[in-house]
Amino acid sequence: MRIETSRLSRAAALLLASVMAVGTLSGCGSIGRHPPAPKSAETPDHRYKIGPLDTLNIVVWRNPELSATVTVRPDGRISTPLVEDLQASGKNPYDLSREIEKELSKVIRDPVVTVVVGSFQGVYSEQIRIVGEAARPQSVAFRQNMSLLDVMIQSGGLTDFADGNAAVLVRGAEGGKQYSIRLKDLLKRGDISANVDVKPGDIIIVPQSWF
Repeated sequence: MRIETSRLSRAAALLLASVMAVGTLSGCGSIGRHPPAPKSAETPDHRYKIGPLDTLNIVVWRNPELSATVTVRPDGRISTPLVEDLQASGKNPYDLSREIEKELSKVIRDPVVTVVVGSFQGVYSEQIRIVGEAARPQSVAFRQNMSLLDVMIQSGGLTDFADGNAAVLVRGAEGGKQYSIRLKDLLKRGDISANVDVKPGDIIIVPQSWF
């Protein structure tokens, strides 16, 4: 939890600094001050990491009494029959399955465990955050091949006061590098050329229009 808290603190500091910078520059009317976001940002090697409040379906083959559906606690841990207080947050389902097997092997012979994620949030450091003049500012769990349009649909689009073409994408995977994105063109004008890939940990900042 200490590592995850540290990552969250860095993400919060990055978000605050980015919001302040975007707000200041937007007031000065300096549109196009950042390079456009890359069209492609594929993450083929990305593996989902379990996060707090995820729902996990844990199936123990030939041992239904040991199978369970559990919710990852806010501290990142889970408890299942015969396995108590096991760290789940930050691990992928495959690795967690092997750890549960290791624990169960102390009491049953050759356990075979499968972990399937039901409802998911993911770890904080990999969530996509939408702030500012979005209809529903929120954090969204990253999905493979996710695009800017997917994120904005989940957040309900823009408010009437948004300066969509002055929006900024802050890429945590690149040390907080900032890119310009054209949300107004994408959402209001249907310009699909303005759609770009997103990466885990991206922050989308939508400033208010001054006109």
